Amino acid sequence: MKLLIKNCRLLNKEGGETFGDILIQDNVIMEISEEISAPKADIIDARRRFVLPGLIDMHCGICEPGYENKEDISSVSKSAVKGGYTSICCLPDTSPVIDNKTVVKYILVRSREVSKINVFPYGSMTKGCAGETIAEIGDMKEAGIVAVSDGDISVQDAKLMRNILLYSRMFDMPVIALSEDTRLSCGGVMNMGRVSAVMGLQGIPREAEEVMAARNILLAKYTGARLHIPLVSAKGTVELIRIAKSMGVRLSCDTAPRYFTLTEDSVSSFNTLAKTRPPLRTQEDADAIVQGLADGTIDVIASGHAPETPESKKVEFDRASYGFSAIETAFAMSYAALVETGAMSFYELIKRMAETPARMLGLEGKGELKPGAGADLIVADFNETHVINSSNFASKAKYSPYDGREVKAKVIMTIVGGNVAYLAE
Repeated sequence: MKLLIKNCRLLNKEGGETFGDILIQDNVIMEISEEISAPKADIIDARRRFVLPGLIDMHCGICEPGYENKEDISSVSKSAVKGGYTSICCLPDTSPVIDNKTVVKYILVRSREVSKINVFPYGSMTKGCAGETIAEIGDMKEAGIVAVSDGDISVQDAKLMRNILLYSRMFDMPVIALSEDTRLSCGGVMNMGRVSAVMGLQGIPREAEEVMAARNILLAKYTGARLHIPLVSAKGTVELIRIAKSMGVRLSCDTAPRYFTLTEDSVSSFNTLAKTRPPLRTQEDADAIVQGLADGTIDVIASGHAPETPESKKVEFDRASYGFSAIETAFAMSYAALVETGAMSFYELIKRMAETPARMLGLEGKGELKPGAGADLIVADFNETHVINSSNFASKAKYSPYDGREVKAKVIMTIVGGNVAYLAE
């Protein structure tokens, strides 16, 4: 089967743009040239829109198995393709937890049955994500995991974390460890500062993130393991990562659009839709995140998709759940906040959302548009604005703090494995 995409607008590493055609055969990009003729191919006219590599999400809550009322593999894949994602990584804190090869195989088989995209599971670092005993990492690696993580749960025991890092060196996989010292964050429901004081709510100090990040960085330094810090939200964490990288620590990190597009002011009216963990912080923190992205300290932009039921948000702020549906808005909000403002080039944005996560996770043939790469790509338009409307989300979590925002980046088509998985109406 051949597919020919005509009139493509393409980015190059120098930051410029070119026009050309892309020929796809059997899930592989065969040729990218100024003019391609393929008489027996199906033809798609990109109409001089941008054709980009499919995005890869390193931090996505899928919720299946166990929490299908929030999201499942089928619904998250439909949501992902609308947002330009062709590959997502499954967090392991499901029920049952992805802590053995049986659950890993279930995720892989189930995703092949119902998913429009590629699903790559993370295996849990600890059994049950309970932070007490190392999980069966070797067996899960053989079954198909691409990294280990306890999802949105942070391992508190330093000795256990050190042993996990040492053990992970056998497999050369990244250890994805959320940074939160729960003894410092205990009882907190939002960022500790002016807004929490005015609202009369218990705050979570930046130190809860920074102290745990510092501990894990030191453990990575002395063990030589690959550490990845997800969802960086605090200025001090960015500074710690910058210093550690200059010292040669095998360290990478990601953040989510909410940490550079929203601040604690977003919850000042007890807006539970913007309640997240780690919490939204100050403008100073958001500016530091942008600077960290601009200078390369922060490697990846993940969606941070954390779907919850709408009912769990319609309660008092301190009782409301954390997170919101983000995978359909991550690309558009990142483009608006970083490219349109001049903080980052378009090429660098795509690199942080596609090529870099593919390289970190060892996903061969993903994240790039080049001959020999897999045929996962998106066609996107940036000429007209559109309004974010969460009621139209494919996700089960049909709510967003970005409702009503006007953005330019719009995914017109998503192609996965050489097949059209999404076409905008």
